[in-house]
Amino acid sequence: MPCGRRRDGVSAFPEPSMIDVGGRPPRKWRPFGILVGLIALPLVIIDQLSKMYVSNHMVLYESIPVIPNWFDITYTRNPGAAFSLFVNLPPAVRSLMLCALSIIACVVLVVLLARTEEITLTSFALALILAGAAGNLIDRGLRDGRVIDFIRVHYYDASYPIFNVADSAISVGVALVILANFLSKKETV
Repeated sequence: MPCGRRRDGVSAFPEPSMIDVGGRPPRKWRPFGILVGLIALPLVIIDQLSKMYVSNHMVLYESIPVIPNWFDITYTRNPGAAFSLFVNLPPAVRSLMLCALSIIACVVLVVLLARTEEITLTSFALALILAGAAGNLIDRGLRDGRVIDFIRVHYYDASYPIFNVADSAISVGVALVILANFLSKKETV
């Protein structure tokens, strides 16, 4: 009889995925794989490809109207954070601070997603935020500390700050976290 087999042919040793660690069921990695592999990673790729396309085909500050007086593609580089926050800090301090914050955010988000047992509205939102943080971190690390922005939404001269795909992912993700929080409070009341 082969070593480790019972007389009925079944292995005497449990599968590693069936071992109970500390009284908890084994971790399910499928939600993490879906959230990172099918949501966050594709968004990072779309963000980077769109920024690359704009920077290779447009001159800095060039603007192409898509819907006149409403929506333009306008190529800019933002040295600050969202809405040009921290733009007045010394460049070295600003870059170090924003890169450090982005790295910390990405690590925390990956840990939270790795702990996810199932895909929920909140975990979906965290995957969007991870994609946005990673997309802008790549810009800061590779492009002299500045992020490429190109989506301009405006009404004639009244303009919303120019943003990119990563910024959109962060904004939608934060809105979904808030929505999920309201929905969960509604269920418990």
